[in-house]
Amino acid sequence: MKKKIIIIGGVAGGATAATRLRRLNEDAQIILFERDEYISFANCGLPYYIGGVIPDRDDLLVQTAKEMLVRFKLDIRVFSEVLSVDRNNRTVRVRDRVKNTEYDETYDVLILSPGAKPIKPALPGIDAAENLFTLRNIADTDAIKAFVTEKKPKTAVVAGGGFIGLEMAENLCRLGIKVTIVEKLPQVIRPLDFEMAQFLHRELNRHGVDLILGDGIAAFQDKGRTVCLESGRMLSCNMAVLAIGVSPENTLAKSASLALGPKGHILTNHHFQTLDAETGKTVEEIYAIGDAIAVTDLIDGSKTAIPLAWHANRQAHIVADRISGRAATYKGALGTSVVKVFDLTAAAAGNSEAQLKAKNIPYLAIHVHRANHATYYPGAADISFKLLFSPTDGKILGAQAVGRAGTEKRMDVLSTVMKLGGSVYDLPDLEFCYAPPYSSAKDPVNILGYVAVNALAGDYKFAQYYEIDDVVKKGGLLLDVRTEYEFSAGHIEGARNVPLNQIRRRIHELNLPKEMPIYVYCQVGVRAHTALMILKGMGFTNLYNLSGGYVTYKIAKYKPSDNAN
Repeated sequence: MKKKIIIIGGVAGGATAATRLRRLNEDAQIILFERDEYISFANCGLPYYIGGVIPDRDDLLVQTAKEMLVRFKLDIRVFSEVLSVDRNNRTVRVRDRVKNTEYDETYDVLILSPGAKPIKPALPGIDAAENLFTLRNIADTDAIKAFVTEKKPKTAVVAGGGFIGLEMAENLCRLGIKVTIVEKLPQVIRPLDFEMAQFLHRELNRHGVDLILGDGIAAFQDKGRTVCLESGRMLSCNMAVLAIGVSPENTLAKSASLALGPKGHILTNHHFQTLDAETGKTVEEIYAIGDAIAVTDLIDGSKTAIPLAWHANRQAHIVADRISGRAATYKGALGTSVVKVFDLTAAAAGNSEAQLKAKNIPYLAIHVHRANHATYYPGAADISFKLLFSPTDGKILGAQAVGRAGTEKRMDVLSTVMKLGGSVYDLPDLEFCYAPPYSSAKDPVNILGYVAVNALAGDYKFAQYYEIDDVVKKGGLLLDVRTEYEFSAGHIEGARNVPLNQIRRRIHELNLPKEMPIYVYCQVGVRAHTALMILKGMGFTNLYNLSGGYVTYKIAKYKPSDNAN
């Protein structure tokens, strides 16, 4: 019997499911409802169109309704808002937004892909603000583009330091607008840990963006031209962008009595079939995908939300395959992500140190700073890595990287190893294509593996940047094994300078008990490793390497500029 499949919502989830279903089912009746005009657009590219990086608006339109109708024989109904779902009768209630009429449509299978909406809290003055924008779709983009073109704002406040917030900040800067980012957390980009986000704070400041961290928006005054912060600060601006996160569109799930998670995300099984809110049993004919659903964290099996395009696309393929009788399952998500921040790239996969602490998952953490290609070839620049892994079996729990060319390539490799259940023991053995313009004979990912394996070998322990100040305050011995010149140019207060090449002959000067804790650092950790192995060979037993060396410590101490009015 020919199936009638209804899909609610387009873009990465719904549009992908529709086309995949047609490729596998030539005779199925497939109806896609989209409440707006555009069913398939590059929402990740919206900030770059606003900033002029993408000059042609049409380039954002991946597929139009007309093109998909011709190629895939789909019944696409734009400006059609689905109001409710009746599970008992297997119908959806639809409002035609053009004709302003309502009707019912039956289904055999229903796919919910409603997405998520920008969070817009009920702050005083927010509804009266005439210069306040959110960015989620083409209509939002057109509104912002028209405003910056016609009004030519000089100043902007971006509320939120997530992906959209940083991308909007950069692209508004490209237009000559002075930007201030206000972020409630003490850092931007939550998937990164603080010391890694500090590289981005410095980069934003370097390009003239002011950062107000650990503060939030309390109210708007003067029709949005004054932004009031929770700290009492008042910011004047010509425009404001609200990018403080998204919440799942779950109205339809509620109307169908489907199970929701604690933050309102639709719950599903590993085939993306929804669950009954009362009994928890599978609702076999209703699937849900995309930003509106909760997914399984591949690291620990907990439920999380990852509103990113790759996940919606993959989920759409799996659902289409399942409906078409093909075996397909979803193992879980790592949340692999990347963002461009002016001249830097920041990428992450898996859990951060903050997440692992919150979940009480044991871990070890290391930092590595390594050139993206051979240093003798022009243009080499460091990529800063953080790797988190199990202290028992070396399973990789999370990875972060910030750098220039090649940063995302390395994160893709680390994410792949994690997806395949690999450990740090696999990293030294990975074969990378090598030529001086692209890498080194030992790729940075190989180096990550070597350092992690050293950590597990137990020759010494790693200390973190946030521990060192207390070590010094309590009278602990901190050795700086860099050259005297490097030491004089900047060092950790309380450190004693014994250059690496002098360790063997000078360590006796300190007259140290063999069991005394000795903390060692250099610029990035390489020379410290050599010094520690020398000390170990001399019989010292309580040794620590400052993870990432002086580079990590120094960036963690960076003070972001917040010179906004």
